[in-house]
Amino acid sequence: MIHQPERNSPPADLHSPGRIVQYRMLTINDLSVRIAGRLLIANASAQIPAGARVGLVGRNGTGKSTLFRAIVGELACETGGIATPARASIGVLPQEAPNGPEPLIDLVLGADRERTALLAEAETATDPGRIAELHTRLADIAAHAAPARAAAILAGLGFSHRDQQRPCAEFSGGWRMRVALAAVLFCEPDLLLLDEPTNYLDLEGTLWLEDHLARYPRTAIVISHDRDLLDAAVDSILHLDAGRLTFYRGGYSAFERARRERLALDLKLAKKQESERARLTAFVERFRAKATKARQAQSRVKRLAKLAPVAANVGEEVRPIAIPRPEILLSPPIIALDDAAVGYEPDRPVLRGLTLRIDAEDRIALLGANGNGKSTLAKLVAGRLVPTSGRVVRADKLRVGYFAQHQLDELNEAASVYDHVRALMPAAGEAAVRTKAGTLGFSEAAADTVVGKLSGGEKARLLLGLATFNGPHLVLLDEPTNHLDIDSRAALIDAINDYPGAVILISHDRHLLDACAEQLWLVADGAVVPFDGDLDDYRRRVLVGDASERKATAGIDGARGPSRSEQRRLAAEKRAELAPLRRRIGAVESEVGRLSARIAQIDAALAAPDFFSRDPVQAAALAKERTERAELLAVAEEEWLTLSAAYEEAMRMAGA
Repeated sequence: MIHQPERNSPPADLHSPGRIVQYRMLTINDLSVRIAGRLLIANASAQIPAGARVGLVGRNGTGKSTLFRAIVGELACETGGIATPARASIGVLPQEAPNGPEPLIDLVLGADRERTALLAEAETATDPGRIAELHTRLADIAAHAAPARAAAILAGLGFSHRDQQRPCAEFSGGWRMRVALAAVLFCEPDLLLLDEPTNYLDLEGTLWLEDHLARYPRTAIVISHDRDLLDAAVDSILHLDAGRLTFYRGGYSAFERARRERLALDLKLAKKQESERARLTAFVERFRAKATKARQAQSRVKRLAKLAPVAANVGEEVRPIAIPRPEILLSPPIIALDDAAVGYEPDRPVLRGLTLRIDAEDRIALLGANGNGKSTLAKLVAGRLVPTSGRVVRADKLRVGYFAQHQLDELNEAASVYDHVRALMPAAGEAAVRTKAGTLGFSEAAADTVVGKLSGGEKARLLLGLATFNGPHLVLLDEPTNHLDIDSRAALIDAINDYPGAVILISHDRHLLDACAEQLWLVADGAVVPFDGDLDDYRRRVLVGDASERKATAGIDGARGPSRSEQRRLAAEKRAELAPLRRRIGAVESEVGRLSARIAQIDAALAAPDFFSRDPVQAAALAKERTERAELLAVAEEEWLTLSAAYEEAMRMAGA
C-alpha cells in the first residue's frame, strides 16, 4: 500500500529528475499515542536522516506497529506530531493479502500508479507537447525496464516465471502476502515501512530481502526480530522502550553494545545518586531540629527535591524457555529412513528416495525454498504422514515433540493456559498443574488468561510447552520464531542448546540456525541430501547461483526452448540481478576507502611525539577507535573479496 500525496500540477511533475524526494529527515517530535486507554508512546522524539535504513526494535507490545500506524496517519496523536515532506510517498504492507484474477506480474506492475497512468495516457494522447512530456517522464522513471525489475523482485521472493503469470487468487494467504511485499518494494516509496516482513518468507526469501534492503535507495524503517537482517540490512537502530525512542548508529550488534554500556553508566550513576540521597537525608534528619543547623538542613531539603531519580532501566528479564529432557536417551539411530517416499497422493510423491538416519543428539537444519517439502519431511519424521513406499524405522519408546506455526490456530481460544495444561495432566492436583504452567512461563495469574487474549509470542511459548510436554527424544521446530522478540529468540536458542535430545529445525532465522544447527540438509527437487558447506555458502548459492538457474529454466516447457522474447526477458532479468551486486561492490569499496582514510588520520594523530603525554584520554580513545576501525576494515575487505568472486562467477554463468 502506497500513500502518495495529491499532485496539483502533473505536467510540471513530469519534468522532475526522478522519484527521489529530497528532504532532510523524518521528524518525530514529542509524540504521545494512547491505545485503549494505555499510553504506549510517551513524549517520544527522534529524527530519521534521509536515506537511512533503520531497524525499529523493542520488546513485543511496546508499540512498534502503533508507531507505524501513527506515521501513516491511521492513529491520532495525543500530543506532538510527525513531520514528513509534503510530497513524499510512504509505502507500507497492507494488513490483508491481495486477491483477484490478475496475474502476479500485472498486480505488481499496477502498484506503481504513476507509471500505469502515464502509459494509459500515452496510448490516447494527441498533443505533441504532451506526448513528449509523457515519454520524457516514462524514461525518467525507467518505465520500460519495469517488467524485468518486477519479475526479478518476484523471483527473489520465490515466484518462478510460470508462477508470475498465474492469477493471484490461486495462491495461499502467505504467498499472497509475498506478492504484497513485492508490490511495495517495486514502487520504491520515499519512506518504506515494513512490519516483520520475514514472517511470510522462508530462509531463501529472507536472504534475498536482506540483500535487497541493504541496497534500498531511499529511507526505510523495518520492524524485525531477525538479528542477522538487522546487522546486514540496516545502518541504524531506533529503539522503542518504556514509551521513548532512542536512535543509534550502526546495526543491531553495535546497538546492543552501546545499550549495554549506556545501562551500565545509568546503573553507576543511579548508585552514586542513591548514596548522595542517603547522605543528604541523614544530615536533614540529624540537624533539622537544631537552630544552628536549620538553614543548612533546609538547603539540603531543597537539594533532595531537585535530585531527580536516574532511570536505570535494565528492562524486564525475559522468561526462560525450557525443553524437558527425556528420561533416557535412546540408542542410535532413533529414526532410519530406507528408500522412503512421501506425499499427499499415492502416485504423486513430494519426496522420494529418502535414505537418512537421525541419531539421539543430532542438530539438523532443513534448507530449501518453500514448497520443496521441508514441512512434509518433518511430518513424516513426526509420524503425521506415513511413507507411500520404502520404510521408516523408529526406536522403541520414541517420543517426538512437533511444533508448527499452523498449530497456533488449533489452540482453544476460549480455554485458559491452565485448561490446556490440565488436559495433559487429568489426574494431577491443582498445585501440580499450576506448577507445570509456571515452568512453561505462565505465573498463577497468567495461567488463568484465556488463549484468545494471549499475544502471538505467548501463544508460541504455550504451544512449544505443550508440544514438548512429556520430555521427547526428538523435537521438530517448524518456524518457531515468527512471534518471538529478539530476547525470547535468545531464550529459545539457550533452551535448544541445553536440551540433550535430537532437534530438527525449519526456520528463516539464520541466527537461530547458526547458533543451534550442526548439520544442514537440503530439500530440493524431490530429494533430501546433506549440504556441503555452511550457511554463508548457502547464502551465496541463493543470491547468485540458484536464482540464475531458476530464471534460466523458468520458461522451458518440455523440450521446447525459450522464445526470442523469452530470451530477451531472461537477459534483462540477469542484468537486473547483477546490477545490485555491482552496486553493493561499489558501496563496499567506498566503505573500505572511508575506513582506510580514517585509520590514516588516526595514525597521523597518534604519531605526534607528545600526544600521549599531552592528552592521554584522547589518545586512548583514538587507539580504541583505530582497533575498531581496523576490525571493520578487515570485515569490509573480506566482503569485497566474496562479492567480487560471486560477481565474476555470475558473469561466467551468464556468458558475459
